Amino acid sequence: MKFAIAMDILLQRCLARRQLLQLIFLCMAWKTGNNQLHYSVPEESQHGTFVGRIAQDLGLEVSELVPRMFRMESQGGGDYLEVNVQNGILFVNSRIDREELCVKSPICAIHLEVIVDKPLKVFHIEVEIKDINDNAPTFRQKEQKVFVSEIRTSGSFFPLEGASDADIGPNSLISYTISPNDFFTLDVKRKHDESQLLGLLLKTALDREVKAMHRLLLTATDGGKPELSGTVQLVIVVLDENDNAPAFNQSVYKVQMTEDVPSGSLVFKLNATDPDEGINKDIIYSFQNHVPINLKNIFSLDSVNGEIKIKEKLDFEENHQYEIQVQASDRGSHPMTGYCSVVIEVLDVNDNAPEMSLKSLTVPVPEDSPLGMVVALISVSDRDSGVNGQVTCSLHPPGLPFKLVSTFKNYYSMVVGEPLDREQVAEYRLIVTAQDQGVPSLSASSSLVVPIGDVNDNAPTFAQPSYTVFVRENNPPGAHIFTVSALDPDVAENALVSYWLDEKQWPLSSYISVHSESGKLYALQPLDYEELKLLEFQVRAKDAGLPSLCGNVTIQVFVLDENDNTPAVSDPAEDTPTLLKVPVAAGHVVGKIHALDADSGYNAWLRYELHEATSGPWRVGLYSGEISTTRILDEAESDFIPQNLLVMVKDHGKPVLSATATLSVSLVTGTQAIHSDVRLLNMGGSPKSLVNNANVYLIIAICSVSSLFLLVVIVYLVLRCQCQPKEVMTYGPGTATLVCASEVGSWSYSNRHSHILAGVSGEPGAKSDLMVFSPNIPPPPGSEKQEQILYDSSLQGGKDF
Repeated sequence: MKFAIAMDILLQRCLARRQLLQLIFLCMAWKTGNNQLHYSVPEESQHGTFVGRIAQDLGLEVSELVPRMFRMESQGGGDYLEVNVQNGILFVNSRIDREELCVKSPICAIHLEVIVDKPLKVFHIEVEIKDINDNAPTFRQKEQKVFVSEIRTSGSFFPLEGASDADIGPNSLISYTISPNDFFTLDVKRKHDESQLLGLLLKTALDREVKAMHRLLLTATDGGKPELSGTVQLVIVVLDENDNAPAFNQSVYKVQMTEDVPSGSLVFKLNATDPDEGINKDIIYSFQNHVPINLKNIFSLDSVNGEIKIKEKLDFEENHQYEIQVQASDRGSHPMTGYCSVVIEVLDVNDNAPEMSLKSLTVPVPEDSPLGMVVALISVSDRDSGVNGQVTCSLHPPGLPFKLVSTFKNYYSMVVGEPLDREQVAEYRLIVTAQDQGVPSLSASSSLVVPIGDVNDNAPTFAQPSYTVFVRENNPPGAHIFTVSALDPDVAENALVSYWLDEKQWPLSSYISVHSESGKLYALQPLDYEELKLLEFQVRAKDAGLPSLCGNVTIQVFVLDENDNTPAVSDPAEDTPTLLKVPVAAGHVVGKIHALDADSGYNAWLRYELHEATSGPWRVGLYSGEISTTRILDEAESDFIPQNLLVMVKDHGKPVLSATATLSVSLVTGTQAIHSDVRLLNMGGSPKSLVNNANVYLIIAICSVSSLFLLVVIVYLVLRCQCQPKEVMTYGPGTATLVCASEVGSWSYSNRHSHILAGVSGEPGAKSDLMVFSPNIPPPPGSEKQEQILYDSSLQGGKDF
């Protein structure tokens, strides 16, 4: 007997060493395959117990833990461990009970994930919880009853419920001893899974008449240091008669079932036989006394037919295998019992959908982000095993500028895959789908909103490259003449536009100003068409981004003429009358009124009228200003008394402005003319030649100037048609084309004056008149698309048309 106990202890130690070597090799393979940090700490360690210098081992500086948002998560939850970010030390934060955490698992470890940003990195850390011998072997019951028939022969085996030890390894290796007696010895058998089957071995047949009950003390001792032990009282009841126990055809039955079988499904049907007859042959099936309650809640056993059925749904993820100890007892007066085990292996089915967890999300994503920049870190997992637990991730809808990249085990990084443009798409709504490889396949989806951050990549732009504005002269100071507006598709300060005038080539601050926020253009002083006809300048628009971007537009302000100048008359000397020799034929030209108007167009088109009180035998040319006779004048009308002719000169403006001129005419006879030393209007002789020569020179000069001006205008139009000005183009006072319309037609002028050339002689028709107008400038190409704005100074406060 001592030899058997010694052999049993030797076998237990060999088994313990074998398990320890397997554990060591398994840990080495795990560390080599995963390239992760590994620490160990005994269970039940106090708060603050040092575990490892995690920052140093990960190659991180202690000073960068906080800036890089160092964070640690436990995959199983709980706050057993913590990191001091001030020194980078991993320490025990709360009590760790290995038996509560890992139950009977040979390897108990807490898996940690350490995540740091800038750049994003994930580290895997494994902290192994070392077992200490803090649990003594325990028996489920304080007393075990064993019924032994008196007819059982020596060598009969009676199973006992062994003790359990929550520890593992050597600390859970249990050895048993029994109090000294003459009838029983302990027998420990190895089951198929290398576990122990404890029982009593009958040495000598029992005699119920001598002793009907035996009490023994069973002691269980573990292999820890120091050793811990537990005891149970064995009550052996000696039975009489019925000397055959039911027997199964094998001691262990193995069954495979998928986890999705419905409740009530048959697992296995037991069949035990008893060679006895009558009531001693009837068999009752039942679970052995030490079968856990949870197994009884999952499986049911029919006591009559021996059918084992499922009561609750099986779950492969909770338990891969169940072992049920059953017994078959006969109905004899002293029942005998046979024993067997049913091992149920649960097969996995794809009944768990993948799970996703967002570990990191960096939003908004700048639109100038480089390709490959990490936007989000997603963790995926599946509780199933094999192909049912293999998960792939995808993004929907297709065509998004993002893609998923598998970076670590069960980790996917969502990175920028294409250039972003916030002005086209300001926000993306994505659906991340995780799908396993099972049949049928299961999937899980999660929506993700990724806003795009704006950068200043768009300059302000105007609707047109140039604008043409018409403003009437004599406008009130500060009048609003036009509004420019530029659009910037960016947002916030990148779209905040301010305006200013470009004064590099010609200062405009005394004429025009622009409101920096609204873009309104104001005329700072009254404009005078006679001094300034065209203002051409550029308005620049700048956003408030960093760096800021600019756009510009060309503004052409044409000043429109108002009738604000009265005709100016070169008055003939009233005290020196014009002598007219009689007789005079009808239509004879006596003289000509010279008048000029500083305005332009119709405002400078003059007409001449004789005052009604001084009409008499005289008339004046409506547009020529020539004063002539209306009838024949003879010597009877010559009285040498001067006649004052009052001529009114009017323009065609609105309102009409006018001036007056007086011409003194005296009618004399031939004799009076000889003795007079006054100016004589003769119909022939040298005066006519002088006047004609002057007219020719004046005509040549005016034609030359007009031709030169026409050539300049043609060159200007050619240049304008070839290209738009690329540089700042500003013009000061100059000549511009203005169009004036009235009831008699349209006239185009580029000069403020009509030049009148007149020759006077004694002969009718001896005159030469020429009115010269500069040619009209045709509108530049595309001007029909430009906005035309006319400012009317007669409206108070200014008004846009």
